[in-house]
Amino acid sequence: MKKPYYIDFPQEHFEGQMHRYRCVSCQEETTTINGRLEGHLPTCTYRLKLEKAGYEAVGCSEKPASNDADDFD
Repeated sequence: MKKPYYIDFPQEHFEGQMHRYRCVSCQEETTTINGRLEGHLPTCTYRLKLEKAGYEAVGCSEKPASNDADDFD
């Protein structure tokens, strides 16, 4: 099974940081996770639970193309 985004994981604030959150299970920052299952650590209980249920990430594994200023003339 696939979902476009995996954002239903339990989150908590970073202490003293109003707009920064992290996964309760693996402590990865939500901006690092970026809605991807593989953004969680391999030992994360949320990730392991979904992988055991048959979920996987959607999208390609290739890096997106760079948009450096030198690419556009």
